[in-house]
Amino acid sequence: MARRSVPIAATFAATAALLLTACGEGDESSSPEDIKGADTGSSSPSPSASASAASDAERPAIKLPESFQANFEGWTNSDPELQTVLNDGKERLRASYAAIIAGDPEADSLSFYSGQAAMSTGSAWVKGYKGLTITGEVKVYDPEVTYLGKNKTRATLFYCVDESKGYSKNLKTSETAGTPEGESPKVQYRTSLGKEANGVWKTMTVETEPGAC
Repeated sequence: MARRSVPIAATFAATAALLLTACGEGDESSSPEDIKGADTGSSSPSPSASASAASDAERPAIKLPESFQANFEGWTNSDPELQTVLNDGKERLRASYAAIIAGDPEADSLSFYSGQAAMSTGSAWVKGYKGLTITGEVKVYDPEVTYLGKNKTRATLFYCVDESKGYSKNLKTSETAGTPEGESPKVQYRTSLGKEANGVWKTMTVETEPGAC
């Protein structure tokens, strides 16, 4: 799937800190927003009853057209709270795809699952697809979720996306394009999330690295 670049210069410092703290407990005094910087088909199971009960927020319904499928594999965790991190992280990615297809960089569903920094980079990513849509399918797999800190209100979520069967499509000419030549179609997403008072895990930062899977 042809990718569009977004201004993510600010993400690298944030990601370096994210990677360093992923193996430790982090700074308990920091809030999720202290980490600044630099996105119908789903085969993943629905949130469990215990996981759903952990939140009183009404989450937006996100629908993807039959022309584009995002298939999630292995997105389960025995910890009900970590399962909600997976669920909300998954929906944030689906919201990004839906925003591209709708041509709406300020989509409500994208905003619902994004903190300020992630919303900024997410909107820029969607704007990069102006005049385009996405088709085909992607596989989202190998999720790794870890708490940051003992209070369990921050977490990191890493996962891989195989875009080898996904394409961008020109809305005027219907011409399609796949992964740029010489670039791996498998992309690792490295995200940090923070838990809101209503129980929703919002994505705070996002970094992607082709070929890291």
